Amino acid sequence: MLSDEQIRNSIKAAVLKNAIEHNGKARADAVIGKIAASRPDLRSNLKGIIPEINKSIQEINTLSLTQQKLLLKQISPEQVSEISLSSASLQTPPPLPPLANAAIGNVITRFPPEPNGYPHIGHAKAAIIDEEYARMYKGKLILRFDDTNPLSEKLEYYEAFIDAIRWLEIKPDIIKNTSDDIELLYEYGKKLLLSGGAYVCTCSQEIVHDLRARGLDCDCRKVVEQTPELTDRFFGGFFDQNKAIIRLKGNMADPNTAMRDPTLFRIIQGHHPKLGNKYRVWPTYDFAAPIEDSLDGVTHAMRTKEYELRNTLYFAILDNLNLRKPQMIEFSRLEFDGIPVSKRKIKPLIEKGIIKSWDDPRLPTLIAVKRRGFVPEAIRRFVLSLGITLAETKPPFETLEAFNRRIIEPQSIRLFFVKDPVELCIQNASAKEIILKNHPNIEHGRRKVWVDHSVYIAREDALKLNVGDEIRLIELYNIRVVDIKTEDGKLTIICLWSGDDIKQDISKIQWVAKNDAVPYKIIVPREIYRGELYNENSLEVWKGFCESFVSTLKTDTKVQFVRTGFCRIDETDTAIYTHR
Repeated sequence: MLSDEQIRNSIKAAVLKNAIEHNGKARADAVIGKIAASRPDLRSNLKGIIPEINKSIQEINTLSLTQQKLLLKQISPEQVSEISLSSASLQTPPPLPPLANAAIGNVITRFPPEPNGYPHIGHAKAAIIDEEYARMYKGKLILRFDDTNPLSEKLEYYEAFIDAIRWLEIKPDIIKNTSDDIELLYEYGKKLLLSGGAYVCTCSQEIVHDLRARGLDCDCRKVVEQTPELTDRFFGGFFDQNKAIIRLKGNMADPNTAMRDPTLFRIIQGHHPKLGNKYRVWPTYDFAAPIEDSLDGVTHAMRTKEYELRNTLYFAILDNLNLRKPQMIEFSRLEFDGIPVSKRKIKPLIEKGIIKSWDDPRLPTLIAVKRRGFVPEAIRRFVLSLGITLAETKPPFETLEAFNRRIIEPQSIRLFFVKDPVELCIQNASAKEIILKNHPNIEHGRRKVWVDHSVYIAREDALKLNVGDEIRLIELYNIRVVDIKTEDGKLTIICLWSGDDIKQDISKIQWVAKNDAVPYKIIVPREIYRGELYNENSLEVWKGFCESFVSTLKTDTKVQFVRTGFCRIDETDTAIYTHR
């Protein structure tokens, strides 16, 4: 285990490397992303060391570039020669570990979502890992909808998964539904009943739950033989809903409660989105999944750690039916603090109208993450950087942001936006046309702006000004404050032009020319939950002015509003805040 001093030195080295690569100014998001991607020993405690990262950045950013290089040489001399490669982990995440008992050309994986809601970031992790392994071994990926509960599933959700998989650029080799094999699953259910491995239980739900909790057999289990007549009555629809189930004959005293005679089939009276009202008897996931995996030829079945106690049941069903057993691989569920992926927390918000749609940018659904401005390649790199681990950690959302920023920064044009605008009058300014580059380093064209004696600046900047202060309007000129007026609640700053030369010791702020300003708003998503409580302030709307050039941009364009952050154009007059 690393000592506190070793952790501090590791953080300091990462900060120094980032600062040297970026002209002496390290960025917290980039450093966090680097540590998350390259230091698995520190990854599990990222949230705890973020304060130390921020403290180190504040100290190191005050040093000169020369001082930073000398300090890195003292702390970690072997890294000095690797400066040009410091962002490699964000560009190319480490490969996944090899699979046990895997051969090139013979690996088949599957991604088996239930179409009972919209896919979220946790689904993305599972799907990406499944595909990566299939491609690593030149095998096949199956997208299989686990659709055996007609009360929960909708065609809308099937389509949402197909759209998400396509957006993530995942290409399944086979797409199928578990419900396609309903008759086949019936046959295996009958076989298990008649062989004595399962039984029909007509106890009430209350009795079943009570006896399972106490580890006691029910009277139905004591029936020596499951007759063909009883089997046919169950699968023929003789029983009403909730009046009978099929249960595995497990061990009611097993400390693993998943093995206490779990339900394998139940009767559900409901309209299935694919099969209509043709069937009333439906297998549970516990029964269908292992059989489908075996029959589909799946060699490596991957599932999240939450199913850990059910693995014994998975293999017991296959043993009872003498079916081939896949290799089981587990990994931790992906979730962020304040952004739960659980449908238990998301669905009520939709149903109560608190949140209007599944693409609300506060949500972890993939349709929402896309609308917020994240790109699929960033999600893939982020997922692969986490690797395969059972550790229940919640990576900082800033880590995903770091991957996304690295990708969208070169393609995002720069524009000015001022929040809560205040008019700034430059009394001696000459009207002129200026040409602004759409990106400081990459050729994305230019735009012309006509500027006269009035511009708008953000109220946050205006409130910091005092008479006599000198500031620079970015890409324009320097001004000096000569008066600050407030009339009828309206704040106005009076200034004089004070030169064109760039001064390092004065503040630089963004602006929008009064004659070029268009009303604009930015939707800013925050943490939707704080602990178990819904955050009433989880969505902000920043209103202000933007350059008229923004009106020419198409929906889905990524932009960076200077000194504000990266955003995605959502409507003609609206953008959604992505991240800093």
